[in-house]
Amino acid sequence: MSDFQAWMAAQQARVETALTEALPEARHAPQRLHDAMRYAVLGGGKRVRPLLAFAAGELAQADPLRVTRAAIAVEMIHAYSLVHDDMPAMDNDVLRRGKPTVHVEFDEATALLAGDALQSLAFEALAQPGLADDAAVQLNMLNILAAASGSRGMAGGQAIDLESVGKPLELPELEFMHILKTGALIRASVNLGALCGKPMSEADMKNLDHYAKCVGLAFQVVDDVLDAEASTATLGKTAGKDAASNKPTYVSLLGLAEARQLAGELRADAHAALAGFGEEAARLRQLADYIVLREF
Repeated sequence: MSDFQAWMAAQQARVETALTEALPEARHAPQRLHDAMRYAVLGGGKRVRPLLAFAAGELAQADPLRVTRAAIAVEMIHAYSLVHDDMPAMDNDVLRRGKPTVHVEFDEATALLAGDALQSLAFEALAQPGLADDAAVQLNMLNILAAASGSRGMAGGQAIDLESVGKPLELPELEFMHILKTGALIRASVNLGALCGKPMSEADMKNLDHYAKCVGLAFQVVDDVLDAEASTATLGKTAGKDAASNKPTYVSLLGLAEARQLAGELRADAHAALAGFGEEAARLRQLADYIVLREF
């Protein structure tokens, strides 16, 4: 196992433990809702957003305990979005992370409530005292996560995605959709991780945010490529769903070869954004490589 793989496994384990402790126990009423929340969050996923938060935290010399709180908040928002996106009113998918989606395993009403409750719990985790030395910084962190989750972020991107089914989109329109739908929460992860640590200059934060923007788009481009190429068993979710649903993707717009090339260019741009940082940014560089070169 490489040093990076060992680091990644350690952070994933840290997040899994923290999520297990933060989520309500299924034995507490209402049991079915709490069971659904734990089912949606635990025991699956690559935890890319928490990994990005930890990598940015290392750059800012942050206390890992603080970053863990930010990381689980972002992951709960991500999990809630998947629960809602999979529901019949939206993407109507039956498989997620290799197991039945929450509305299939439980029911639609429970899935809807589980997503709502996960969103609330995310902000509860981020609002606990002591996340930052300065209360204004912590308030800014709450604002960052709220903006990334709302109509000008993830929820807005999903709305555009639903409106775009069967419609031809130009590349700038597709990019705008994914800057919101996928990129906003990834950018929030990086920014929150950095804000858990020592104050950074405005220029450094701008470069870090540009890195996150490039990585967020690259993540979506690679997702589109994998959706077209990989099997359902490999992905842990229904392969080819975008094409079957006639959704605009980077592959449908550019073709596989150009989509792969775009992912490579975004990876190079992400590395360039980190040029002014030293070894402390090594994990961020490695994560850019991991996101673009992954096979599932």
